[in-house]
Amino acid sequence: MQSQNPVLTDSTFTRYGYENRTDAMTMQGTVTKTAILLFITLVSAAWTWVKFYKSGGDAAALAPWMIGSAIVGLVVAMATVFKPAWSSFTAPLYALVEGVFVGGLSATMEVAFPGIVIQATALTFGTLFAMLGVYQSGLIKVTDGFRFGIAAATGGIALFYVVAMILGFFNINIPFISGGGWLGIGFSLFVIAIAALNFVLDFDFIEQGAKRGVPKYMEWYGAFALIVTLIWLYVEFVRLLAKIRRD
Repeated sequence: MQSQNPVLTDSTFTRYGYENRTDAMTMQGTVTKTAILLFITLVSAAWTWVKFYKSGGDAAALAPWMIGSAIVGLVVAMATVFKPAWSSFTAPLYALVEGVFVGGLSATMEVAFPGIVIQATALTFGTLFAMLGVYQSGLIKVTDGFRFGIAAATGGIALFYVVAMILGFFNINIPFISGGGWLGIGFSLFVIAIAALNFVLDFDFIEQGAKRGVPKYMEWYGAFALIVTLIWLYVEFVRLLAKIRRD
């Protein structure tokens, strides 16, 4: 497995083949497309943000939009994972619908905890650039053992969240997921650390894809993967800061 980001794995290369050619994936192309997806995410998030304040800060008015965007985002993400060749269309669509969710989350949390959005944003992008620096410096070696460790940790977190969601339907809550205290804060810090390390694996995957000369559409796929990790990290920072503010 080349990357624990669920949309980036080494099998992506073997499943869809690769060849050295002129019209192939490049690092610069992936960076450009990541910027495009980020812009789309921010625009749709801004739309939800404005809608929230125009409704007088009514969180219930945003609930259908947030739930709907989360469901559509999951479907689009799965389609992209199974059909990377569609990513030039599905990646922008994913950014659009996830922006709606992020905007709704940000608006409601900003009302409860003023200033939390700018703090979470700064921490998210600070982490992104820090991990890029770590990767370029070679301080972290992307070995098979490292990949396996991050894969196991991320898979465990994903399973844990799924179980917590199912239990939530029966009004059974796991306190340290959304609650405060040292245990809750410690859990959030652990999740953030794993999310941040995904960036290292994602950078490595994209670099290897560019070296192997995979098809051009994989630039959209790589950009999509980075946006998935970026949004995940932002949401986790919001959760952490909310826990700290409650305490």
